[in-house]
Amino acid sequence: MDTLTQILKNNKEWAEKVTKNDPDFFYNLSLQQSPKYLWIGCSDSRVPANQIVNLPPGDVFVHRNIANVVVHTDLNALSVIQYAVEVLEVKHIIVCGHYGCGGVKASMDDNQHGLIDNWLRHIQDVHRFHATELDAIADQQLRFDRLCELNVQEQVRNVLNITTVKNAIDAGKELNIHGMIYNINDGLLRNMNI
Repeated sequence: MDTLTQILKNNKEWAEKVTKNDPDFFYNLSLQQSPKYLWIGCSDSRVPANQIVNLPPGDVFVHRNIANVVVHTDLNALSVIQYAVEVLEVKHIIVCGHYGCGGVKASMDDNQHGLIDNWLRHIQDVHRFHATELDAIADQQLRFDRLCELNVQEQVRNVLNITTVKNAIDAGKELNIHGMIYNINDGLLRNMNI
């Protein structure tokens, strides 16, 4: 069986299972989209937003990219945030990084990786902002983990500086921004209390 056939078979089995458990699930899902959460996470296939927070389709609006970066020139991320805040009226924006992030790891070496080097530059800036702290960590793995955490911290700051978010907060809308980090080794999320 080829890969696409397997994916279609898996999808059919999933849809049948969901329908068996809740015959009206897809009908109700099709009526509206009203998530409370916008999840900004990494594209890493090991970090599927809905699954790790155990929420069904429709409850989490998701934007993913390499290393969960939010920058003021990324029209894709800005459009997702604007739609989530102004149209869907989400109440929470979660920026979620993860330990073992390949994008963060690649930003730490001197090798060229191709086009992605331009994207990784944003994470290298995070390293530069926190160079004193990071350079004082002798253990390479601990330094890598800390850069993953600092990257989340910086991306939360970036979200807070987006015009759409500032305007919503200034208008008194309920909007909370959170930084979280996911540990692939045990499957647990940690609120970074940012």
